[in-house]
Amino acid sequence: MRLATTVCAAALLGAALPVTDLTAQVPPRSDYAFTDVNVIPMDSERVLSGQTVVVRNGRISAMGPASSTVVPAGATRIDGSGRYLLPGLAEMHGHIPGANAAAAEDVLFLYVAAGATTVRGMQGHPSQLELKRRAGAGEIIAPRLWLAAPPLSGNNARDAAMADSLVRAAKAAGFDLLKVHEGITAEAYAGIVKTATEVGLPWAGHVSQFVGVEGALRARQSTIDHIDDYIEALNAPDSPGWSASGGDRVRLMALNADASRIDELARATRQAGVAIVPTQILWEVLRGARDPALMRDRPENRYMAPMTIEGWTNTVNNLRANADPVAAAREVELRNRLLAAMNDEGVLILMGTDAPQLFSVPGFALYRELPVMVEAGMTPYEVLRTGTVNVANFLGVGDEAGTVAVGKRADLLLLDANPLEDITAIERNAGVMIDGRWLPARMIRDRLDAIAAKHAAGG
Repeated sequence: MRLATTVCAAALLGAALPVTDLTAQVPPRSDYAFTDVNVIPMDSERVLSGQTVVVRNGRISAMGPASSTVVPAGATRIDGSGRYLLPGLAEMHGHIPGANAAAAEDVLFLYVAAGATTVRGMQGHPSQLELKRRAGAGEIIAPRLWLAAPPLSGNNARDAAMADSLVRAAKAAGFDLLKVHEGITAEAYAGIVKTATEVGLPWAGHVSQFVGVEGALRARQSTIDHIDDYIEALNAPDSPGWSASGGDRVRLMALNADASRIDELARATRQAGVAIVPTQILWEVLRGARDPALMRDRPENRYMAPMTIEGWTNTVNNLRANADPVAAAREVELRNRLLAAMNDEGVLILMGTDAPQLFSVPGFALYRELPVMVEAGMTPYEVLRTGTVNVANFLGVGDEAGTVAVGKRADLLLLDANPLEDITAIERNAGVMIDGRWLPARMIRDRLDAIAAKHAAGG
């Protein structure tokens, strides 16, 4: 069995996550006008200066030059002078608490607070379906949710018959997709593909070790998340990595990868129509390539329980102590080259971080992921597309979302600086609009402070 490459998400989503007294404070839908704002419409790499954007009934009802666009009587004006308006971002590999609904509400708020107005939850639990209903009804502050069913693994989907039953149960329950793990046998994976295709459920996530990247591409798995399996796909059949296990396998796969195959794999991914969710920075942490001393004092850590931060620190210290720095650096290099090649090839890349994981706080992990994608060779505009236009097209809602235009849903992010010039501008958040409900920076800050205070008090 291959070494598990992620910390168990369920262990990070327990009762230690915060509960606040502000969960009921959902702003009403109303008429709004962003005035004299710079719009980044995301239909191309451009900025429309001096615009007025009017929102009514959760939709953009008008947009044009501030000098000629009428602001409806009674509309709340939001000063956009010197600011930049763009579509809300997406987290396409996020996790949400299961049975603890109150904790889940705070996690959902963290995503929104950082600008993620769409989240694909990849650690399914039946209780999340009620969260999705409440989010859609405007009862809680939450992103738009696309929910995976409880994961399919080698333990619960041991053969084609069991896989068939689980897929049908997920469809009947109302989940949006299936999450697959590495240990699924070739027979069970074929069963998932057959039944999922029949009932109309996409399957996504990891790559079965018994199928490999090429098998997942042939099956047209909807997304391959994390890119780690591509490192194995770069290894020749006689690579010593194939006969190793655990940490030795990871190390040898990185050291023996044939980088000359990167373009071929990128081309095959595009031709298969499979999308990629890279989660770049988390894998750098998992491979011991990031120093916890430089991560444990991040400001967003205060939104997690101190015992969680301590656990993350200890885990990463252990990872670094047992890591081969040469192999770790080689894997980081290969991952960056794979991402750049896929981007150049036109593979559909989707924004995601696998939060909450090691020093990846829900929502705020995007602040850490996006600069790494730029460092890998993508432009800020290309990176922003992975969380806006690309996601809308992937989810089949391109006519509803992904750009700032008349008729589109009012899921918007207002920034104090231009992210096309510097991607770290996404941290300078002046407010978020979700489904036509405006959360100014002050309101966001108040609830974040309440979450932090809860943890500081040991709650």
